[in-house]
Amino acid sequence: MPASFGRAFAIGMAANILYLMLEAIWGTLSHSLSLLADAGHNLSDVMALAAAWLANVLSRRGPSARFTYGLRRSSILTALANALVLMLVTGGVAWEAILRLVHPHGAEPMGGTMMVVAACGIVVNGATALLFASGQKEDLNVRGAFAHLMADALTSLAVVIAGGLVVLTGLSWIDPAISLGISVVVVLSTWSLLRDSLDMALDAVPRSVDTGALEATLRSLPGVVDLHDLHVWPLSTTETALTVHLVSTANPADGQNAALLAQVIEILRTRFAIAHPTVQIESTAYAPSCHLTDPNTI
Repeated sequence: MPASFGRAFAIGMAANILYLMLEAIWGTLSHSLSLLADAGHNLSDVMALAAAWLANVLSRRGPSARFTYGLRRSSILTALANALVLMLVTGGVAWEAILRLVHPHGAEPMGGTMMVVAACGIVVNGATALLFASGQKEDLNVRGAFAHLMADALTSLAVVIAGGLVVLTGLSWIDPAISLGISVVVVLSTWSLLRDSLDMALDAVPRSVDTGALEATLRSLPGVVDLHDLHVWPLSTTETALTVHLVSTANPADGQNAALLAQVIEILRTRFAIAHPTVQIESTAYAPSCHLTDPNTI
């Protein structure tokens, strides 16, 4: 991850903390569930940005005797946590919105105040999200932060619309109805983040790696007659690891295996973006199968 994202995290946290305080105060004074819902999302933003920033720092630490891959996986765990928190916060807002629709209570929301405060939120969250836009396609951790901020920008836009409708019609049910609609949109937009981060946490093959093409490429190399123990998994939200055993007819004595190994590593790193490949070359006389493929393995 580029070093510039450290500054983006700092700016994002500072802006969201200031706006969160303003929105919580005015949301309470104006009796607006939409504003309080948006404040809840902003609180989750601050937590998400702090966690993502911490994961960014931890993932840069080198390997140790205990953590032989370093702490790179912290970025995956953070992305998963961000998705879960966003889902939980959204679920709480949706539940409160349903209760207010079924059992209206309390003072009427102040539409004008809702519009002004939420308009500020569009600027704050939208501008902060742009700081992470360039990295959200390559890094799931950055994508989590981007998703939080964009969800809040969307929420703020919906609150502006709700405030305008309340001013025009005087109907108080519009406020919780808009909140419920926002919650549905946020859940739908967060689902892919939750799915991808859960896949990574369970060591699923990253979506950027085509295992069929990878295996076909390795089998097509001169001297390779078979392969087994092919495993691909994410080390972090930006790095991928691989292990594979290649069965070769090459003669180790004349250096053919060394040349084959160099060729394989180059292909894995340049064509398939495998940052940490581990390759074992074996002769046809020694080719044990992976115990994970044993039908008797539990």
